[in-house]
Amino acid sequence: MKVNRGKTQRLALVAALVAALGVAGCASGLGGGAYQRGEARRTMVVQYGTVEGVRAVKLEGTKTPVGPVAGAAVGGIAGSGVGGGRGQAIATVIGAVAGGLAGAAVEEGATRQPGVEVTVRLENGQVLAVVQEDGGENFRIGERVRLVRDAGTTRVTR
Repeated sequence: MKVNRGKTQRLALVAALVAALGVAGCASGLGGGAYQRGEARRTMVVQYGTVEGVRAVKLEGTKTPVGPVAGAAVGGIAGSGVGGGRGQAIATVIGAVAGGLAGAAVEEGATRQPGVEVTVRLENGQVLAVVQEDGGENFRIGERVRLVRDAGTTRVTR
């Protein structure tokens, strides 16, 4: 049975793109209104305070094995189409390494999110800074907000 190299390369590219889109779609929300399933029906402490500062930040993207593996697959297949014999083997390895690096960069960039750092003075005088995904809340200095806290997670909400 003769294998069509061009068809195999196209199928690999499509599979890698589907995997990359899957990574972007699986990125969990980090905003004030996003909860993980395990947080449902869990008691959380609520504190009130006043916004003292707001600044834009960037939340780096995810770094899972999916991006590099998909990129390496595409790069290896692309490299295997270059030359023949020993040169083809070298091109395959170089293509896989370059593809893996590119895949990792694409995944991180595709899942990067704008964030916001909100500095809040609580009613007891304590000052906290909370970084979360920017969900368009547009917190304003002097605004009264609530902080919802549990084991290691804090959210600023209205």
